[in-house]
Amino acid sequence: MQTTIDLTAIANQDPLKTAYQALQWGKNLFAIAHKEVAARVGRTLFPQNALAQGRARVSISEAALAALKVRYDLLLEQDWKDAKAGFYPMELLFDTPWDEVVRTYPAVWLDLPKLWQRTQAKHYQEFSEGIDTRNYPKYYLQNFHYQTDGYLSDTSASLYDLQVELLFGGMADPMRRRILPLLKRCLGNTQTGGRRLGEGQSKILDIACGTGRTIRQLRAAFPDASLYGVDLSPAYLRKANQLLSQNRGDLPQLLQANAEALPYQDGYFDAVTSVFLFHELPATARQNVIDECYRVLAPGGTLIVCDSIQMTDSAELSSMMEGFSETFHEPYYKDYVRDDLAPRLEATGFSDIAAEAHFVSKYFTARKPLN
Repeated sequence: MQTTIDLTAIANQDPLKTAYQALQWGKNLFAIAHKEVAARVGRTLFPQNALAQGRARVSISEAALAALKVRYDLLLEQDWKDAKAGFYPMELLFDTPWDEVVRTYPAVWLDLPKLWQRTQAKHYQEFSEGIDTRNYPKYYLQNFHYQTDGYLSDTSASLYDLQVELLFGGMADPMRRRILPLLKRCLGNTQTGGRRLGEGQSKILDIACGTGRTIRQLRAAFPDASLYGVDLSPAYLRKANQLLSQNRGDLPQLLQANAEALPYQDGYFDAVTSVFLFHELPATARQNVIDECYRVLAPGGTLIVCDSIQMTDSAELSSMMEGFSETFHEPYYKDYVRDDLAPRLEATGFSDIAAEAHFVSKYFTARKPLN
C-alpha cells in the first residue's frame, strides 16, 4: 500500500510532525520495494511457489487498498496526537534501530530461499538440527509466517522485528503503541480502586513478550511501573534482554512461561497486555490465556489485547483476511478472525469490555471487577 503526499498540507504543519510522517512514509516505501523485489526473485527461483509469486490466495481489491490507505492515514494521525497529548514520549515516534536494520536486512534476504523452499514443499513444522522442541504445546511448533525455526532460534529472534516491519509497511510500532493510551485511560482512573500507574507500585505483565518491543514502549510511557514479561521462546527472551538492557532504569523481569499457566499468584498485576498473540492460538488455548489473565489481575485491573482485525471490522478487507492464514501459514488465524473475544471475556468475569480498530489491528480492553 503506497501513500500519497499532500505537499501543501505538509508546508503548514509542525516540522516535527513532518519528520515523523516522512519517517513512516519512508518505511512504507521501503517495505513496498522489498516485497516487489522479493516477489520477482522468488518467481524466478521458485516459479511454482505461491508465496514467492507475491499473490497466492490473498486478494486485495481496489476497495481494500482504499480502505487500507484511509486506515493507514488515521493511525499515523492518532499516533501523532497521542504523543502530542503526552500519552507517551515524542521520542517513541522516532525509535527505529537503524543500525540493527542495516545489520539485519542482508540476513533477511539470506533466509528467503529457505522460506521459499519450505513453502513449496509445504513443510510447516520444520526445525533445524539441535533445536529442542520438547516441552512445548503442539500448536506452538509451527513455522509461523514460514519463518525458519518458528520462534525457537536466535536467528529467528534476530530477524523477527524487521520481518514484521516489512510485513506491516513500517506500522508495527504504531500499532503496538495503541495500547499505551488505553492503559493510561483505564488504569489512571482513580475510581477503579486499582493502583495508579506511575506511582512505582504498579505492576504490568506483557504476555508473549517476544523480543521486547512492547515492553520497551511500556517502559517509556510508564517509567516507574514494575514491568514483567513472559514468552515460550528462550531465544526471543534473550533478544528481549538484549534490547531492554539498552535502557536506563530497572530491567523488566522476564520469564520463560506459557501464558496458559502463568507462574504468578492470584491478583498480582494491575495490568496485563497482549500484542499479536491471540491469532496464533487455537480456540481452547485462547480461552485458557484469557482465564489466566483474569486470575493474575488484581480487582480493578485491566487487560489490553492487541491483535488482527476481524471479519466484523471491515467488509472490504475480508478477502485479504480469508487468504492470510494460508499465504503466511497462520493455522489458527481463520478461527481467530471469526472469534469475538468479548463473549469470552465476559464469560470469564471481565466487565467494561470495549473494542476498537486501528489500521489492521483490533484492541480489546476489559476490567476485572472490584468485587
